[in-house]
Amino acid sequence: MTDRFDIVSESAIRDGTATDAYFQRTEETLAAADRNPNVVAEVTRDQFPTGEFDVLAGVKDAARLLEGLDIDVDAIREGRLFDGGPVMRIEGSYLEFARYETSLLGFLSHASGIATAALEARVAAPDSSVLSFGARHVHPAIAAVVERGALVGGLDGFSHVAAGEILGKEASGTMPHALVIAMGDQEAAWTAFDETVDSDVPRIAICDTFSDEKDESIRAAEALGDALDGVRLDTTSSRRGDFRHIVREVRWELDVRGYDDVDIFVSGGLGPADLRDLRDVADGFGVGGHVSNADPLDFALDIVELDGEIVSKRGKLSGTKQAFRTPDGGHHVGLADRADPEGGEALLEPLIRDGEIVREFDVDEAAERASRDADVVGFRSAE
Repeated sequence: MTDRFDIVSESAIRDGTATDAYFQRTEETLAAADRNPNVVAEVTRDQFPTGEFDVLAGVKDAARLLEGLDIDVDAIREGRLFDGGPVMRIEGSYLEFARYETSLLGFLSHASGIATAALEARVAAPDSSVLSFGARHVHPAIAAVVERGALVGGLDGFSHVAAGEILGKEASGTMPHALVIAMGDQEAAWTAFDETVDSDVPRIAICDTFSDEKDESIRAAEALGDALDGVRLDTTSSRRGDFRHIVREVRWELDVRGYDDVDIFVSGGLGPADLRDLRDVADGFGVGGHVSNADPLDFALDIVELDGEIVSKRGKLSGTKQAFRTPDGGHHVGLADRADPEGGEALLEPLIRDGEIVREFDVDEAAERASRDADVVGFRSAE
């Protein structure tokens, strides 16, 4: 038994021991054979476009991992959408970066899956406030990965405090059911919160703890008056019934009493289909598991050129490639030394040159890229 959490350290990631054992065996074998070829390696998900786009994320951490190595790296910019072909290309001596493959793919695969799921939620309710509430579903060590991916995908904020400190963003959130239960009374909880918490924090009352949503929403409005910014409905799905009808009923009852400026926020197991169904009756959403529990994208790294000669393993495409955004919003994969598709925009751009990072990583700019690309390619959730 140990007194440490089961967390791989940052130093292990940086020194390359956070790797699959067979890369260590490969290093030993190549060194013994005095063999260290110059290679071009590409990170890909699918070889050819399939018509289903994903969001690339995790590029910042990937760049930090490879920084200082004697290699050149090109990559699609974080937040851009892609559909097959390479998202990253590495050129240099193989042993310079071999041991980092496991962590590199992990950085890109996990973050990209999260960002893609976040974009699905974003496009499902483009005019609503959508926050990430899913950090409780993942290991706390990767909460910042989840929340950064949520921002890249276009969500408006997140709930995790420590992640906010890492990302330079303030966490959002008001009150849980536990506060109401601990106070023993709804009005006591709402009033105590209003009297205690900094005035900059919105007064969003949780309104489904002991009685139904309509009753508690009316009582919260009467208790806090003009101080109340909104109510949050978080009814568990097993007792929810027709959630859309419940939200409309709460809206009606608040409006008829003159509380038309009180917003309604909903949360609790919501996915893109729920957001599309509720976006015209609710003002905002908290999305949890759909984003935090997103499946990582299945990236792979493959050598496609060896000492200047094209090569590939079975099932992969040999030769150095480039990915393009075509004028009609399509995704084109072609050889890098051949003619570009007419009007095509090359997506792989310099990331590292001679070991130095040559790019900035602004999460807001990444979110803007995701939003623009989503419009261009017609991105929509598969749900």
